[in-house]
Amino acid sequence: MNENILEIEHLSKYFGGLAAVSKCSLKIKKGSITGIIGPNGSGKTTLFNLIAGNLKTSEGKVIFNNENITDTPSYELFSKGLLRTFQIAHEFTNLSVLENLMMVPGNQSGERLMTALMRPSLVKSEEQMIKQKAQDVVDFLNLKHLSNELAGNLSGGQKKLLELGRTMMVDAKLVLLDEVGAGVNRTLLKDLGTAIERLNKEQGYTFCMIEHDMDFIGRLCDPVIVMAEGSVLFEGSVEDAKKDEKVIESYLGRGTKYKDNN
Repeated sequence: MNENILEIEHLSKYFGGLAAVSKCSLKIKKGSITGIIGPNGSGKTTLFNLIAGNLKTSEGKVIFNNENITDTPSYELFSKGLLRTFQIAHEFTNLSVLENLMMVPGNQSGERLMTALMRPSLVKSEEQMIKQKAQDVVDFLNLKHLSNELAGNLSGGQKKLLELGRTMMVDAKLVLLDEVGAGVNRTLLKDLGTAIERLNKEQGYTFCMIEHDMDFIGRLCDPVIVMAEGSVLFEGSVEDAKKDEKVIESYLGRGTKYKDNN
């Protein structure tokens, strides 16, 4: 049985002559919370975009749950249980917190005209189930007091919690968190960390997260993967990463790799 939920094999992405990701290979174990760190421009976000189907690869493979998903569109990956959150939360500002969560599940019966007209009881029953699940998510995230608040009125940290909640409305297997702690105050950051830990331990979520807050990474992640110049430089514990000479050097100064077009 393969213990890895995600395997990246020699993945590259070139923009003109510039290699944003260069022959990158890594593995994410099922049930882990893996951190990806590295200096700005090291290829972290581009790597996430390649995994999540937001960018086409130049070369290499992405294997998810033993299936080759290279260049698979993000909406298809969503249905497979691979979800990605963004550095800037994407909420429906004019809908309530509860309504935002209820929008997530796909293929709802009420979205089909004939079903809505011919089988209203089915639509109502399904809506009640989805609403109950959304209420459970709100309770889990300690957002019950904001259930009916417009999402556009939430603070930055509350929007990040809502985005995390949206992953709970489907059968998520792997969640890619892109700087989930960015712009979040320390109190809400603690709540976010607790929610991630609980989802990992209680519901078996696997997380892979890009983050610059080393305290946050240190609390949640084992292992951490350090990227530099589009490739994996180091993998191990946070404490070992802080002491590694190659890692320290990558943060102090780095070069740029170019593809040889000759």
